[in-house]
Amino acid sequence: MRASRGSLASFLAVVGLLLGAVLGLPGPSRAAGAQLPCDIYAGAGTPCVAAHSTVRALFSSYDGPLYRVTRASDGAGADIGLLAPGGYADAGRQDTFCADTTCAITKIYDQSARHNDLTPGPAGTSGMGADRGADAAEIAVTAGGHKAYGVWISPGVGYRYTGAASGVAVGGSAEGAYMVASGTHVGSACCFDYGNAESTPADTGNGHMDAVSLATTCYFAPCTGPGPWVEADLENGMFQGDNGSNTANRGNNSTFVTAVLKNDGQTRYALKGADAQSGGLTTWWDGALPGRGGYRPMHQEGGIILGTGGDNSNWNMGTFFEGVMVSGYPSDATENAVQANIVSVGYSGETNIPNGPQGTITGPGGKCVDVAADDTGTDGAAVQLWDCQSWAEDQHWTHNADGSLSTIGRCLDVDGNGSANGTEVELWDCNGVGGQKWVQQADGSLLNPQSGRCLDSPNGATGNGTRLRIWDCNGSAAQKFRLG
Repeated sequence: MRASRGSLASFLAVVGLLLGAVLGLPGPSRAAGAQLPCDIYAGAGTPCVAAHSTVRALFSSYDGPLYRVTRASDGAGADIGLLAPGGYADAGRQDTFCADTTCAITKIYDQSARHNDLTPGPAGTSGMGADRGADAAEIAVTAGGHKAYGVWISPGVGYRYTGAASGVAVGGSAEGAYMVASGTHVGSACCFDYGNAESTPADTGNGHMDAVSLATTCYFAPCTGPGPWVEADLENGMFQGDNGSNTANRGNNSTFVTAVLKNDGQTRYALKGADAQSGGLTTWWDGALPGRGGYRPMHQEGGIILGTGGDNSNWNMGTFFEGVMVSGYPSDATENAVQANIVSVGYSGETNIPNGPQGTITGPGGKCVDVAADDTGTDGAAVQLWDCQSWAEDQHWTHNADGSLSTIGRCLDVDGNGSANGTEVELWDCNGVGGQKWVQQADGSLLNPQSGRCLDSPNGATGNGTRLRIWDCNGSAAQKFRLG
């Protein structure tokens, strides 16, 4: 039987997809006729009920916004959309809107018709405060041959749909999820998750979560190697196998990782991982749900989290690029097709070091200017010297057009807008006052023009935790701070 024109076009599209996956060729803004992850899932009877990405469309027909950024300078917001329907993010729109200031990602739009959008989460029972939005320019990569930004999760950053999201599994229903994340910007704290969580930010018991995690969290020893491992956060446990430990799970530490979880809600779940740049999925577990009380059946509540735990435990780090949640239990063939599509994107770039307009400030002893409290500093947080850590968001500063220096959404500030010798510096909301203006001098010092004094390490101290201050400019080693 002679193939129709439509069949031939479909055949050629599949051939092009496979060639792109094998050769790693960058794609156009959108490959004509190409099926994207949510098209693949829908065609197999397990439709997407939530789809989130700052990088690309996950439905071939999608032509709406991917995410929203909010400027620090004036509080204005802008939606970042696509270069073409079904295509890649218009990163240039963000660059233009956020020029000479910083922007935070304040909403990640759900690309399904269900409007399960994610916004910075509220405080939860973990004891942590409300989440802040990620710095929108912290991590740039290439996808489909285009520049795009990921979501750089540091402690204190996280997103949530509070309540029961439309169509998301509840009370033991089957579901699946995947995310593409960094395998190099990872940690062991709780929790870098994406998926189903409590409808409110509180731990309500075993089986009330069903989220995929990528972390170095060995919750149930023994674990094989250093990780990170693709795990299932089912609440009160990061599971790799039946009752937790699974030494067959050897982890995924590639620059980009596809992390997959599916759960029938009653007796069975599966975990898979892959290099998101090449190759196929490896099944790390396909078997029984934990035999501990509360997991057979599951008790999902239908909330959605990104970058935190169900009770808003937001101490971990990671980088997120795309992810979906689906209704039903996807087949292996469906997940293999989704992985082939992910590989065809041609993700590239470093994912473990912030590469936006920020730079470090190196001070006495080669130490970095750092904010106390591990990326979670609020108003009044101490600014100090500390060993330089490439992944530490609060050691990466933006020198803004108004002369301020900002990190994690706040500015380097002289306490009380003071001017006296010995006045300590701190982190504070950016407000344009003179105590937040800094000018790099030819001798390597950082001058605060309002006070006429320089950023200074008391008595030239170089130890971790040395609190910084302003002092008469004197050209000493205690006042050498290099913006890099």
